Amino acid sequence: MRPRGSARRVAGALSAGLLATALLAGCGGAGSGKTKLTIGLFGDFGYADLFTEYEQSHPDIDIVDSVAKYDDHHTSLATHLATNSGAADIEAVDTGYIAQFKQNPKAFVDLNTKGGADLKNRWLSWKWESSLGKGGEQIGYGTDVGGLAICYRKDLFAEAGLPTERDQVGAAWPTWQAFLDLGRQFQARAPQGTKWFDGGPTLFNSIVGQAGVGYYDKSDQVVLKDNAEIKQAWDLVTGGVTAGLSAGLKYSTPEWNTGFKQNQFATVACPAWQMAKIQQQAPDTAGKWDVAPVPGGGGNWGGSYLTVPSQGDHIDQAVELVTWLTAPEQQAKVFTKKGLLPSTPELYDRPEITSYTNPFFSDAPVGKLFTDAARKLEPQYQGPQAGAIQEEMANAMLRVEQGKQSPDESWNQAVGDVQRLIK
Repeated sequence: MRPRGSARRVAGALSAGLLATALLAGCGGAGSGKTKLTIGLFGDFGYADLFTEYEQSHPDIDIVDSVAKYDDHHTSLATHLATNSGAADIEAVDTGYIAQFKQNPKAFVDLNTKGGADLKNRWLSWKWESSLGKGGEQIGYGTDVGGLAICYRKDLFAEAGLPTERDQVGAAWPTWQAFLDLGRQFQARAPQGTKWFDGGPTLFNSIVGQAGVGYYDKSDQVVLKDNAEIKQAWDLVTGGVTAGLSAGLKYSTPEWNTGFKQNQFATVACPAWQMAKIQQQAPDTAGKWDVAPVPGGGGNWGGSYLTVPSQGDHIDQAVELVTWLTAPEQQAKVFTKKGLLPSTPELYDRPEITSYTNPFFSDAPVGKLFTDAARKLEPQYQGPQAGAIQEEMANAMLRVEQGKQSPDESWNQAVGDVQRLIK
């Protein structure tokens, strides 16, 4: 799951489907002499400056990006592929959905036939392999990987009498149980209106991301019901919810965005891309945030791919842009601008990456912190509908947050809902 930012050029009021149609109808720009390349995103990928740079070096290209909500984007993309109409020239796909889309590799350009086979060593091996179709077709080049840390409000920690230095904070929560125990201490003296964490769905996803096996095994069987690690994560998080530690918010909602501004929570699970979200939503909190290692060691949440649907009219130009956007040089620029962790490991030892600090987050050494996390990543297999299952579990957690069901009742309903989903 990847909640991100807002559109660069396109008003958010337009629906993703109408927007894609409008953009495609304008391709070619009568009399302009330029080729319009459309790119469908689901948040702030940090590409605004790169688009400008690319257009300056390619005066025959005009890039038009559209940004939809996470779920809307992937739902619309599935519809466009099914009808063979309406897709942008380039479409972003989140890691939670890549397994679903690669089941139909013919819907995308096989990038291996466009030079991709010679570029595969650019990426982490598991990142490259995750977007391969059954026949070895490469449907998308990797953008970022999630990595995982915890972003926390050191000013709110201080008000509650907790340690604020990142080394002390990280040492205080070696496990998720310790994280929640510290949360109970915080909640006893918390500033009015502030909870320990943002919401059960965010915390649950982070813990699930550390499991050896997630919602699927490698034979593409859903193992939710019998996965002890997932159930343990559920019990742990719902325990925190019922103890009053959660602000009750779901990621990527207007209410969640507002929560950053209104000090509604003191911690949030923080994949590298989360830093851009926080800076965008709460610019006035600069210097109040810091970043500490995630409980339980490494982990991953999110990361994306850029694909080229085979229905496009400008395939060669789209492939050229995708190749350029995901090159190490551009990934490095996005990291130092937006904090999105590169999926190209050759960057992990470059001084401009490892020494990078973020002033918004109290000069936290995020370059070293997140590259260290990336090295520790144990990739989790993602089945065809992992993203949709994740959303079912988020909704199940919200039922507990809202007092509509007990943890056991909501878990049992979620297991049944997921079974119906995959049939």
